[in-house]
Amino acid sequence: MSKIPTILASKSPRRQNILKNIGLEFEIIPSNISENLGFDLSPVCLAEYLSKKKAEKVSEKHQNKIIIGADTIVYLEEEIFEKPRDKDENYKMLKSLSGKTHKVVTGVSITHKNKGIEKTFSQITKVTVRKIPHEKLLYYIENYSTLDKAGGYGIQDWFSIWIKKINGCYYNVMGLPISQFYYYYYQVKKELHDVKNQWKYFNKKQGAKV
Repeated sequence: MSKIPTILASKSPRRQNILKNIGLEFEIIPSNISENLGFDLSPVCLAEYLSKKKAEKVSEKHQNKIIIGADTIVYLEEEIFEKPRDKDENYKMLKSLSGKTHKVVTGVSITHKNKGIEKTFSQITKVTVRKIPHEKLLYYIENYSTLDKAGGYGIQDWFSIWIKKINGCYYNVMGLPISQFYYYYYQVKKELHDVKNQWKYFNKKQGAKV
């Protein structure tokens, strides 16, 4: 077990599973901050801003722990598709994404408040969706959990049969670009002198563009 505990400031089961799959031990303490802002930011800036705010919120009461904040945004051109409020809005979102290529950006912030450490980054994945018939959209919305997902779909569920191609990290679309995260998490652990053998793979020569 690591000497310095890690907290995931998210209740997303997909992020939790991604981290569990690489053997990371962590607590789950959702930040519960509002994702509705009263000012305009680009999708990338917004994802990074929200991930940082989530990490900062949880770190207020856990200043000597590593905090992971993350936020995923789906957007088509510059129109942002948040989590749908209801099935009608979900249908409109998926209808807009049908037959087009959209982008998914996930912002991640890894912090340790007491040591003043913060690593914030983002990654973009392009997703091309096939043309989806009306009845198939209705079937998906009625039979799958979609309202808790940015863009109103899950790339890992039945909707995957309508994904023509992706350009970038698959796990980024799920909510956490794991290879890039692994690199930055290692850097934080190293700054805290808390590196164990399983984290010694990365070094400075490999850089952050993974």
